Amino acid sequence: MIPDYFFAQAHQATFRRSPTEARAFFLQARRQFSSTCRRRVAPVPLTSPEAKSAQAYCADLVRKSDSPSYTLSHFVQPYALPAYLAIRAFNIEIARIPDIVSNTTIGQMRHQFWRDTINRTFAGNPPEEPVALLLASYMQETGIKPNKTWFQKIISAREQALTRPGFTNISALETYAESTYSTLLYLTLSALPMNSLTADHVASHVGKAAGIAAVLRGVPLLAFPPPPNSHSNNPAGMGLSMTRDRQRVVNLPFDVMSQCGVGEEDIFRNGGNAEGLRDAIFTVATRASDHLITARSLLKEIKSSEELSHEFEHQNDEGHEYEINQQADQPQESRRKDLERAYGTIMGPAISTQMWLDRLQKVDFDIFHNSLRTTEWKLPFAAWWQNRQQNF
Repeated sequence: MIPDYFFAQAHQATFRRSPTEARAFFLQARRQFSSTCRRRVAPVPLTSPEAKSAQAYCADLVRKSDSPSYTLSHFVQPYALPAYLAIRAFNIEIARIPDIVSNTTIGQMRHQFWRDTINRTFAGNPPEEPVALLLASYMQETGIKPNKTWFQKIISAREQALTRPGFTNISALETYAESTYSTLLYLTLSALPMNSLTADHVASHVGKAAGIAAVLRGVPLLAFPPPPNSHSNNPAGMGLSMTRDRQRVVNLPFDVMSQCGVGEEDIFRNGGNAEGLRDAIFTVATRASDHLITARSLLKEIKSSEELSHEFEHQNDEGHEYEINQQADQPQESRRKDLERAYGTIMGPAISTQMWLDRLQKVDFDIFHNSLRTTEWKLPFAAWWQNRQQNF
């Protein structure tokens, strides 16, 4: 199971409840979860109290659980902000499922709940759930429908990570990052709306870098998971064995661990001092850095009207249907305009990921170093400056 670091950190900060409070909270949450599916509401205007309340809920969830995305929301086009917050809140809800369920069966039920929620939302009959309500209101008011394929792909990728954790090789890690973080960017772009091969090409590399970095950030948390009450809504003493509580795992690619001579038990015993661990972290981080370098190269080529150095490898995958099918057929001026529209969406993850990788390098790839788990206070200033330069 692969957590996203910022979501897991938010759960770690959750206060401890007394046994009585925990039981009351659990029973209330269970009733709400089981009854939410039965209630339906019609989409309402974005200016209505219901939609404003839903947007406030999503914004607060993103602020607490994914602070970089909340900070970078200021660079998203204002009219698309409700969709941006709904999509990011949806991603948080999906990503934290492993932290709030007692076993994989319940986790699969939660994933199915979200599949049904998305289907009903697109049908104009959303359940009484803030993400669904805000998304339905945005679609009704603007007439813009994000690509539903991307919602379903994210759910399936997260569910697969829940039931079959771990990566056999670094290519499998890249596939996971493409199916989650890159797809999250495709989904956000489709809500602008935007269907651009050029924008998706850049977003693919940025998303892969962000996904790989997120998995690296999760290494200490999965190797040394905190007690259930510190990051879970399932209280202790309820007879529920947490999936995270049953095993400690190292979610680095197996081929990289083998090449660098890293052993799981050595990490469990010695943490960041395990033999070969820094070499393994360096190898994986280098792959993330390579994707950011490629994204910057594409950005430079598009700005200077050069021929692109390589084609988009996913351009024929499901969900990538374009009016111009071949990248070489798209006029250079059209590419530049597409990138300008997409820039606010793509820039944020690229900048925040690069800043974290720089911090990792400064501590000599010690993934357990405390400085890597602090908020990047320079992010707003860096994003503002790069936005002025139209760079990342």
